Amino acid sequence: MRRRTLLQLVGGAAAARPFAASAQSYPSKALSIVVPYPAGGPTDTLTRILAEAMQRVLGQSVLVENVTGASGAVGVTKVARAAPDGYTLSVGHAGSHITIWAIQPGSFDLLSDMAPVAMFAVNPMFISARKSLEPANLSDLIAWLKANPDKATMGGALGTIGHMASLDLRQRTGVSFQFVPYRGGAPAMQDLLSGQIDLLIDQAANSLPQLNAGKIKAYAVTADKRLAMAPEIPTTDEAGLPGFHVSVWHAIWVPRATPIAVIERLNAAVREALASASLQKRFADLGQDIPEAERQTVRAIAAFQKAEVERLGAAFEGGESQVGIANVRRSRVIARSGRARRRPPSRRGGCPV
Repeated sequence: MRRRTLLQLVGGAAAARPFAASAQSYPSKALSIVVPYPAGGPTDTLTRILAEAMQRVLGQSVLVENVTGASGAVGVTKVARAAPDGYTLSVGHAGSHITIWAIQPGSFDLLSDMAPVAMFAVNPMFISARKSLEPANLSDLIAWLKANPDKATMGGALGTIGHMASLDLRQRTGVSFQFVPYRGGAPAMQDLLSGQIDLLIDQAANSLPQLNAGKIKAYAVTADKRLAMAPEIPTTDEAGLPGFHVSVWHAIWVPRATPIAVIERLNAAVREALASASLQKRFADLGQDIPEAERQTVRAIAAFQKAEVERLGAAFEGGESQVGIANVRRSRVIARSGRARRRPPSRRGGCPV
């Protein structure tokens, strides 16, 4: 089999793809974007805003379908197995498309089964707690967790950036707590609101409405600058945890064999949607940053994806969990070599979370 770089596969090797549809005739019917998390969560909310804007650009309906289970693997695998015609899209982030390999190995192979289209949102996270939790600030929280080992509960979806951030918090500070897995951010937030769990590291899009309503408290934002929509919340640097910077990016993928002309048409639609003033305001209200223009291209997301596979693979190898490490290590080898070996997606699914 010929060895081809990842960037060639997604950025310039049109001759290597079957030209099943032309950019001129596409799209001729409704599109479906599969969200691998429950309705109402941050990924779902952002996708629906983007889909509405893309619908105006493409002149076709853009439907949003929530396919949950196995920490996102069920929904992503559905798209990996779909016809590569540009009508079934996958949306997600590092947790649903990269670190999931270490939690649900065998469900799909990002570099062999999927082609990236565009990045469309980036935002930091909040270290949040139920309103009645005793500690008043982040330093107090860390001291309290140390004094009460394994007493507190931290929610999150397995394999997500929030999950990895919680592991990083534990390793950096020496605290201990019980991790409670969820299918996505929405059910985790519901349990935080009801007091079923104590802590949650989650995206601003999911946390801001509850924070503004006074239903939860936030100890810090995981960035080097305060969030414009919540200027009263200190950064982790200011709150006593310097360098603890975590952000979540969202992107769109299609099945690997989708024609490059269709991928470029979808990328152009995303970029035009992101230029909409109404979308920009709605994203800003959710604490979302829109990537700079140079980061919105097909070539840019391909290069970024490759770097994220390497970075997160290293994080998993250095972390506590050894589940599926061989799978993550394999992905890092592919990323380094630029080789994406085509294989039929596995029929094996992961256990529900």
